[in-house]
Amino acid sequence: MILVTGASGNVGAEAARLLGAQHHPARALVRDAARAPRADVEIVTGDFERPDTLDAAMRGIETVILVSPAVPAQEIAVIASAVRAGVQHIVKITSKASDDSPVERRRGQARIEAYLETSGIACTLLRANAYMQNLLALAPMIKQSRGFVMSAGDGQVGMIDARDVAATAAAVAAKAAAHAGRTYWLTGPDLITYHDVAEALSDALGHEIEYRQTTPDAHRTAMIRAGVPEAVATSNAKAFELIAEGDAAWLSDEVAAITGAAPRSLRTFIADHIAAFT
Repeated sequence: MILVTGASGNVGAEAARLLGAQHHPARALVRDAARAPRADVEIVTGDFERPDTLDAAMRGIETVILVSPAVPAQEIAVIASAVRAGVQHIVKITSKASDDSPVERRRGQARIEAYLETSGIACTLLRANAYMQNLLALAPMIKQSRGFVMSAGDGQVGMIDARDVAATAAAVAAKAAAHAGRTYWLTGPDLITYHDVAEALSDALGHEIEYRQTTPDAHRTAMIRAGVPEAVATSNAKAFELIAEGDAAWLSDEVAAITGAAPRSLRTFIADHIAAFT
């Protein structure tokens, strides 16, 4: 049986739905039953902060698709519970990871991965480029001002739809032994700039959407004023600065190689989520 953690989020919910649709025995772990995915899988409630609930969710599980906000203590608690339960394989959703990264979540991912390596459980890492779903956070600004502010400069991003990360995770989990010890780098089909995002939104909405470039410091200040916690705003601004420097300008064909289907394009994503921008 496969356990999907974080099953109320973009990747987890879709992975659970796909596993259910493909008739793989699966269980979805959510904190709030009201936010459980619409999927033909067993639903269990639990909390990353409560080991007893994690242990209950792990009973009878062979493979875990590990999805979370990348808080080290929480994911380490899941891994420790998996060890206690005798889980055989963990498919970890991750990104670039580095102990000395200026981006906090990358440092967190490095801590989690280091712990996973010492756990003795076979694992597969899915390193996703930036998610297209992050564009939805810009929707209120786009609706209000017909534009968005970003400090990514002219940097290119191998942006990926979270649904394609979920599909890859489900495919790997279904045949976990074949992917043991592997790291896959997941991207969409194209390198995209935020100029391209503005152009695609303009075409879809029928009026011009402007990409308003700003500096990382100004972007950080704007995020804090909008209510983003200071530490998160600082980390986000640094991530966009790295994009401007070319850090996210990488592509791979691994989604198609694993799932047998090409990843979704930016324009497909926008068409599927057009209601968010109107």
